[in-house]
Amino acid sequence: MVAIARAEIRRNVESVRERIASAAARSRRKPEDVTLIGVSKFQPVEAMYAALDCGIAIFGENRVQERAEKAALWKGGEAVWHMIGHLQRNKARRALELFNCIQSVDGFELASALERIISGRSGSEPVISAPYPVFIEVNTSGEGSKSGVQPEGCIALAERIVRDCRSLRIDGFMAIGPLSEEEGETRASFAILRSLAEETRTRTGIEAPHLSMGMSGDFETAIEEGATIVRVGTDIFGARHP
Repeated sequence: MVAIARAEIRRNVESVRERIASAAARSRRKPEDVTLIGVSKFQPVEAMYAALDCGIAIFGENRVQERAEKAALWKGGEAVWHMIGHLQRNKARRALELFNCIQSVDGFELASALERIISGRSGSEPVISAPYPVFIEVNTSGEGSKSGVQPEGCIALAERIVRDCRSLRIDGFMAIGPLSEEEGETRASFAILRSLAEETRTRTGIEAPHLSMGMSGDFETAIEEGATIVRVGTDIFGARHP
């Protein structure tokens, strides 16, 4: 069973990388300019090890509790962990302990909570050294079911983080595409993030080089619109197993 899963995952990773290369070529970019994150939500550790053997070095998890459970089962192997799901402030400390990067900073309240913990101003020992990398999550689709700061609030949020959260480093911007089969809507959503990122960099002076956008159903479109990170789960691991 595990051997078959490993073979399937290897084929899937090769296929995804080929699609990344094609999308990069269409946008006159190099495949190595795009980082592939394996979204391991509801996937067993064995499947993650198979992906690690195929060169997937970064895993994205949506829940702090699931990451903690997998941390207890992880038996070595160099990997980086990104928090890509909505993060509640009361779980900020645990998230900092478990993740190398939080891609889902969607408001100043969360950023401030992270700052207090990292700087030690929360009254307990810091859990991680500064600066800690974060992404600003932007709700570019306008869907109420999605987290993220509204596009019109992105620059102001970045400015407050730069001014008041010296323990954080904004490494980029993240968005989730719309729940739509219309490529035009998806492309427009990603174009909004690219444009916002460019304007925010100009206004604040931060580098924030990364655009994390695109999942299994739309990562090729995201690459064509400038994504530097794509978050792929189903097309690597197959169906999820809650």
